[in-house]
Order: sequence, then C-alpha cells, then structure tokens
Amino acid sequence: MPHSSRIWLVIAGATLASTLLWVFSPVGTLAESEPESAVAEKTEAAGFYTLTSRTLEGEEVALATWQGQVALVVNVASKCGLTPQYAGLEKLYRELAPQGFVVLGFPSNDFRNQEPGTPAEIRSFCTTNYEVTFPLFEKMVVTGEQKSEIYAFLTREQKEPSWNFTKYLVGRDGQVLARFEPGTAPDDPELRGAIMKELGSSESN
Repeated sequence: MPHSSRIWLVIAGATLASTLLWVFSPVGTLAESEPESAVAEKTEAAGFYTLTSRTLEGEEVALATWQGQVALVVNVASKCGLTPQYAGLEKLYRELAPQGFVVLGFPSNDFRNQEPGTPAEIRSFCTTNYEVTFPLFEKMVVTGEQKSEIYAFLTREQKEPSWNFTKYLVGRDGQVLARFEPGTAPDDPELRGAIMKELGSSESN
C-alpha cells in the first residue's frame, strides 16, 4: 500500500475514534440522557404527588395539587353494598380537611361492573345521594396488568384492591403508609387513628 494511503487511513481512523469518544462521553449528546433507573428512583422518592390524572369531568389534573396533605385514596362505586360509605368518607373529609386531609375518590368498574355510569351519572349520584364534595376522578382500572399508573404506584408494596372501597393512606410526602380493607368503615378507630397520627406527626415536624 502506498505511503500516502496509509497516512489517510490513520487520519480517518483517528477522526472516527474521536467522534465516538465525543458521542459517548459525559459531554456528548447521548450521554446527556438520564438513565431510566435514575428517573425511576426520583419518581419513587417523590411519590404519589408526582402523578397526574383526570377529574371526573375529564380535565387533566396534577396530584401535586394536594401535595403536602394526608390523603385517603379510595376506589369507589355507585352500585355496591358498600356504597353508603360515601357518607362516612364525606363526613371525614369535611371534619379533617382544615388539618390538611383529603379524600381522593377513583371510580372503578373492576368489580362485577358496579360502577357502570357515565361521568355525569356518577357525579349526579354522588351529589344527590351523599352530597360528595371531595375530589372525584375519571373511572379507571385498579387491578391487573392494565391498572392505571396511580394504582400501579399504590400497589407496589401493598395488595391490590380486593373490592370496591379499598383504602390507601398516603402521607404528606407522597408515600403509601397503609392499606385498609373495603369493609373498613370511614369511622373505624384504626383507620381514624392512622390518619390522626400522620396529621399530628406532620404538624409537629
């Protein structure tokens, strides 16, 4: 091979190596993308209040709206034997809201199609029968492989809902504190005690 050809090959090889080093170096374009594991860790640390949903009327809403509050997250239904719990949930909400407490209701049709209504029908039912004022969200899947992002988060370390009105207690920091079975009434001493403990401990910090 002529001497001049070898020189050009060396130059081309050096140029290619330099380009590859730039692309995959810390200052290169590809290296600027944060690893998925790091993003997941940040989301996990920030918790429930990093997520988004839609209101019952279909408007997108960030759960950060309630960041810093203690939340009781409940999968609700209108045609269930436990539906009268709406009254107790509303009472609990009105009593403790001034202390930084909120009930977040997520209608779901997962269990024997007991929430078949349209958003307008659900709103009318809840308002007419129980005067519900706590936030209600769009109907969503809360169990199985197709469950929503919200319930995927809630059930990372807790069991999935076993029926309508399963309750998850979320702390002010967005982390899930406890899960309560569907039959646990809103005025149950254990549930109320857990809520009051978190409200008290948060207020004292």
